[in-house]
Amino acid sequence: MATDFDISPEKEGSFLQFLYRQFFYTPSGIVAGDVDLQGKTAIVTGSNGGVGLECCRQLRELGLSKLILAVRDEAKGHHAMKTLFRRKEGNAIEVWELELSSYASIRSFVEKTKSLERIDYIIMNAGITKQNFQINPSTGHEENIQVNYLSAALLTILLLPILKSKRLPRQHPSRIVLVNSDAASWAKFPEQDSDPLLPAFDKEGKLDMISRYYTSKLLVQFFLGELAKRVLSSVAVITATTPGLVYGTESLRDSRGTLKGYVNDISKRIIGYSPEIGARQLLDATVNHGDEIHGLYLCSQKLKPMSPIIYTEKGKRIAMKLWQETMNEFAFAGVEQIITEINH
Repeated sequence: MATDFDISPEKEGSFLQFLYRQFFYTPSGIVAGDVDLQGKTAIVTGSNGGVGLECCRQLRELGLSKLILAVRDEAKGHHAMKTLFRRKEGNAIEVWELELSSYASIRSFVEKTKSLERIDYIIMNAGITKQNFQINPSTGHEENIQVNYLSAALLTILLLPILKSKRLPRQHPSRIVLVNSDAASWAKFPEQDSDPLLPAFDKEGKLDMISRYYTSKLLVQFFLGELAKRVLSSVAVITATTPGLVYGTESLRDSRGTLKGYVNDISKRIIGYSPEIGARQLLDATVNHGDEIHGLYLCSQKLKPMSPIIYTEKGKRIAMKLWQETMNEFAFAGVEQIITEINH
């Protein structure tokens, strides 16, 4: 991560800089003539509404040939598919079930991707913001950490051999976009000194669950940096980006109907982007740039620093610890062997 940025991690991660972006920066849309998506296939997780659905719409407008809506609720996915067809005919769309709270569902989904002729883009948009502490009954992990970090990491690693096998001669490497958040820089991360680290997230106590969500996004940044050290960009270009704060999404559905939810909705309407504008940042990370973004973070359609802790000596130690614990967590899926063999 020796990239030179035009801003310090501390300034980029400040709340003031976040507000500046929200009020004074509007992401540019992509013009159809500037990209060629004919014959290409994209998978978008969390695509039945909000930013995910808008990404799908924009990909189709740009001429994408095949689109996979990866959703937890297939009925909602089919409704989203009908919405997309009403806006634009043509282009193949399929709805596939993907329940990120289930390792079995993730492995089943990955197995199904083997049936595709090619996979050019994967936008990892699915995520949750649980307002109350909740343990995933099948894995034993807190749900925000489970879905936003662990499941996203497992899905990413398991897809790598398939992306490599699908690549044709002279074809650009597939692109994986991990949808992240400005708020990763605001994580309080009280568990950072815990050893082991992952079990510390599963202890119920006096928790700030919003900060826990921020922490889940910070863990993805740690993971991205370590993954990119071990996986060549010729296998897949893996990057992260943020849509910014966006209104009209399902991210805080747990607080709907409460005073907290009402205040959140009003705040988003005041400073948030529309899903259309937020999706532009995800599309930029998906179809623009080259392998220079591998293992790095895009914000405002430029390479920007991740959370300040990432660049500290302590952060580097945390990243290594988290990586090894994550490999141990996924031993059942043979992830270390995948990582060892993927570049050969």
